[in-house]
Amino acid sequence: MKIDKIMVIGAGQMGSGIAQVCAQAGFKVLLHDLKTEFVEKGLSVIKKNLARQVAKERMTEAELENILGNITPSTELRNAGTVDLVIEAAVENMEIKAELFKELDQLAPAHAILASNTSSLPITEIAAATTRPEKVIGMHFMNPVPVMKLVEIIRGLATADEVYNTIEDITKKLNKVPVEVNDFPGFVSNRILMPMINEAIYTLYEGVATKEAIDEVMKLGMNHPMGPLTLADFIGLDTCLYIMETLHEGFGDDKYRPCPLLRKYVKAGWLGKKSGRGFYEYA
Repeated sequence: MKIDKIMVIGAGQMGSGIAQVCAQAGFKVLLHDLKTEFVEKGLSVIKKNLARQVAKERMTEAELENILGNITPSTELRNAGTVDLVIEAAVENMEIKAELFKELDQLAPAHAILASNTSSLPITEIAAATTRPEKVIGMHFMNPVPVMKLVEIIRGLATADEVYNTIEDITKKLNKVPVEVNDFPGFVSNRILMPMINEAIYTLYEGVATKEAIDEVMKLGMNHPMGPLTLADFIGLDTCLYIMETLHEGFGDDKYRPCPLLRKYVKAGWLGKKSGRGFYEYA
């Protein structure tokens, strides 16, 4: 299965990163979002990332221009009619994703693969919104995408072997490491990571230690590059809450119950770095 042109849906933090690595690997990329300003913001992040590589002499100015030349902005979903692969990186909400995949099923060519960058939602359920479940697959990148090597590849119940092999091959072309994971809530990464973050929030909620102390213990004692509360702020507390709710609902086990403090912060609009305040404040 030959892939030349890729549409990335969602020009936010994840989508812009996915578009960047695809363009760097030589693929033609459509970076799609609902509004022109969202796409432009995503493109400006990509330019800033690449300019940093030029400044560090890891890339030439000509290479930068070539990569940017591989990316075309899009605000019309019907542009999916020209691509071989769609990678969806929209908001982590099943209703939105299912509706989007239903539309993409109508718009994308019959041979096109539809992939989701979901961090916790079942691929089988997303695939059920289409008439091509054998061509739907999970492709869960890690944040920040240009830096992190892992991509969890998740087969739905009907995903064809040929589709899996194609996505595995593309992941390697993006200079990433593909790891096959079965279709369970949270997959591997978030099934392990999110309960740890949730437990760190409980530790703060119960007054066991300050946020700084909790983060310091995990950094110095467990050799984590950043503490769990800082990491939660970077991921987005709304995303953390949504994933915990998905795990709680999917497994029906109280060990996945979101901490009340996490709910409180999200209701207050304290979503972490993106809103300027979470467990920490950001200028």
